[in-house]
Amino acid sequence: MDLLALEELARGLLAKPIYDYLAGGAGDEVSLRDAVAAWDRVRLRPRVLRDVGTVDTATTVLGTEIGSPVMVAPTAFHRLAHDGGEEETARGAAAAGALMVVATRATSPPEEVAAAAPGAPRWYQVYILQQRDHTARMVERAAAAGYTALVLTGDTPVLGRRLRDVRNAFSLPANIGTAALEAGGAVGSLVDQDPSITFECIGWLRELSGLPVIVKGVLRGDDAAACVDAGAAGVAVSNHGGRQLDGAIAPADALPEVVSAIGDRAEVYVDGGIRRGVDVLRALALGARGVMVGRPVIWGLATGGAGGVEQVLRGMQEELALAMALAGARHVGEVTGDLVARP
Repeated sequence: MDLLALEELARGLLAKPIYDYLAGGAGDEVSLRDAVAAWDRVRLRPRVLRDVGTVDTATTVLGTEIGSPVMVAPTAFHRLAHDGGEEETARGAAAAGALMVVATRATSPPEEVAAAAPGAPRWYQVYILQQRDHTARMVERAAAAGYTALVLTGDTPVLGRRLRDVRNAFSLPANIGTAALEAGGAVGSLVDQDPSITFECIGWLRELSGLPVIVKGVLRGDDAAACVDAGAAGVAVSNHGGRQLDGAIAPADALPEVVSAIGDRAEVYVDGGIRRGVDVLRALALGARGVMVGRPVIWGLATGGAGGVEQVLRGMQEELALAMALAGARHVGEVTGDLVARP
């Protein structure tokens, strides 16, 4: 799938401030660009003369079976891209056999997103808000609606400065809101993240929900180990799509250190800059259990609704299967570290 062409098509359909909000990053967008470029720096050592007549991309994440390691990253305000919002994304992800991580700042309540794709695998992304009681209510609602894990975003104590939004004087359109937050009665500064949170929030979320917790936004091995020590079932290596600290290391570059620090104590996922099936192969070879994809899913949503989302996810799955065959891997368990050319 030509994701560059798909993004250009989406750009033509969206108002410029909305496209810039979805596509842009923080500061000079150094981290945004490098997240993509870093995957190209990972070189592969393919095997030959392996029977790859059948290639299987299926895997599990926290014990949940999914069609491929490609999952939908949590992104806010899907109704900016399509009137059907997160429900359309959920239907497209389910059709592709993919797990969706639904954002706290979704434009649809978690119950409605779940109802749009009954039985589909889904996790719920969590910000710890200044009004912690409100966070607790949202988490309890997600658990009751069948979400099977929480994804705590840890890299956003405050928002990064996104210059495209500043230049455009961007604000959400009047018909776009955070339905889940508003339903809980949070207003004003109460919907802002709490900048004082620490590792203790991992245990608090586990006890509150009874669900496993993944911490997203980890770029250091010591932080990853501390998350697992505090009870995390997994960590997601991420620089928040280049939207937080500009100049932060690319996820592809941070991934090996995190994997080494955790070992087999927890699962590791990665997002940021993944644009091809071969990028997924690289991530798996570097030790990731799965990857999360954000902007390409949004471009699929903008251009084709649920069908566009399904097309993006299936396209990446097909590209992964091709890359696996060319690398001599029949299933994801054979995508191992020896496929990576070490410096």
